Formats: sequence, C-alpha cells, structure tokens
Amino acid sequence: MKGLKVIVLAKQVPDTRNVGKDAMKADGTVNRAVLPAIFNPEDLNALEQALRIKDQVPGTTVTILTMGPGRAAEIIREGLYRGADDGILLTDRAFAGSDTLATSYALAQTIKKIGEYDIIIAGRQAIDGDTAQVGPQVAQKLNIPQVTYAEEVTIEGEKVKIVRRLENGVETVVAKSPLAITVTSSAPECRSRNAKLLMKYKHARTVSELQNETQDYTHLYNDRPYLTIQEYTVNDIEVDNEQLGLSGSPTKVKKIENVVLQAKDAKKLSTSDEDISELMKELVESHVIG
Repeated sequence: MKGLKVIVLAKQVPDTRNVGKDAMKADGTVNRAVLPAIFNPEDLNALEQALRIKDQVPGTTVTILTMGPGRAAEIIREGLYRGADDGILLTDRAFAGSDTLATSYALAQTIKKIGEYDIIIAGRQAIDGDTAQVGPQVAQKLNIPQVTYAEEVTIEGEKVKIVRRLENGVETVVAKSPLAITVTSSAPECRSRNAKLLMKYKHARTVSELQNETQDYTHLYNDRPYLTIQEYTVNDIEVDNEQLGLSGSPTKVKKIENVVLQAKDAKKLSTSDEDISELMKELVESHVIG
C-alpha cells in the first residue's frame, strides 16, 4: 500500500505539573517565565502513534503542526529528533488569546492549505487547559470522522484500527481515512531522541529564528532544505480575522485563583460508614458535589 500522510497536532505548554510559589503573578495569571515550556505530554503519545504508523507503512510521512509564539518551534525540532519528517509553525500576533474555538479554526484552515492528508493525530488534551476540545473541533471543521481516547492505532489494509481506552473497558474501532484521532496518556510513551536525527536537525530553524541568529548558517539552508521549518502567519492561510484570537474566542477567563491548602483544610477520616456518610453530607451541603 502507498505511504500515508499523517499530521500531528502538538502544543508547547508551560509545565504546570511542577508549580511552585512563584508560578502565579499578582494579577492571577500564570507566570510563564518561571515555568519551563515543554512538549504537551499527550501530544507526545500522539506522536508515538504517528511514528508507529510510519514504521508500519513504508513511505509514510509525519508532519508536526503547532500554533504558538516563535519559541514553539522547539517542539517541532523535538519531533524531528524522534522521527517526524517536517513541521509547520503557525505564528502571528493575530492568534494571541485564542480559546479552543479560535485555535481549532486556525489549525483547520492551515490543514486545508496543506491539502492532502490521511490521518490527523493529537493528544486528548493539553495540561494548561484540560478541555479536550481542540482535536474534535478540528475534525468537525474539516468535516471528517473522529475517534477519541485512542490507545493504539494500526493500519489494516485500507482501514485504520483504533483501540480506545474507556472508563469501563476497551473498545476497538475500524475507520476509513481521512479521519482525526485523539490519544490518551495511557497510550505508549514516545520514543527517545535518535542521536543521528539529533545531529541531522539540530540546526533546523524557522525564518524568524534565522533572522535572530548570531551566526550565519545561510549556506546550510541552501544545501540542506530539510533544515528549514515552515512558518505560516495569518497572511499565509485563508481565514476570517473575526474568528481569530480574542475576537473569535467566546470563552473568557472570569477569574483565576491560586488555591493553597492549609492544615485546617485537612480532615482525617476513618473507613467507618458514619464518617463517610458525614463527609458526603458536608460536601453536598457546601455544593462541592450534587
């Protein structure tokens, strides 16, 4: 069978798993300067599934698509080090403040510009938002089928076989491409960097990054075009500007609180029915549940 064209949707996120006392600013926003930027964990699980498809089907190509500031090109390089073939950075001030609706719109329009594709794979959700909405919204905007909570993706002839991890068991789904798949953290972890690929792509840069380089690597990019990471702005894709950024984002953050539990907030309980019943009554009365 012919090789497949796989697009992996990935996001660079602040590492909210290691939040310290300086992680929040006085105005209640995240202090990104003190949180390292990382490859969203479940997007790495998605990348691994894409790379396994590439291993299984000769001629398959894997493209990483990410939207974010210029520094987000770093996760494209991470993908190249692990086996991806190329990447596209979608970056523009017009995208700033995008919620999931505006983000999925921009990504879907970019995928339309890319043109041919067979499978779109993304992590189930990002750790800085936990909405699990972007992947399904992209699928809807492209009018293609979607399969969520995937744990394993394999190709069987002209069909795609997906094993889904659900709350009460496992489900196997067979679908035809083109389709979108979101992958959970229970899927296999992404493979490590490959030393040869690291040496091959260590100088991979976007045009904007090249403009800020202190050394002239122009000759490298003339001789090795694979080192150029594609960079799209709002002018490179066909969009309605009103659907981008803040204007295209109906979701607004009303309030952010940094909750720190004090000792007085803790309560010791036994396993007795009386203690459990009393706790449930307290939670219902305080509207924590129910």
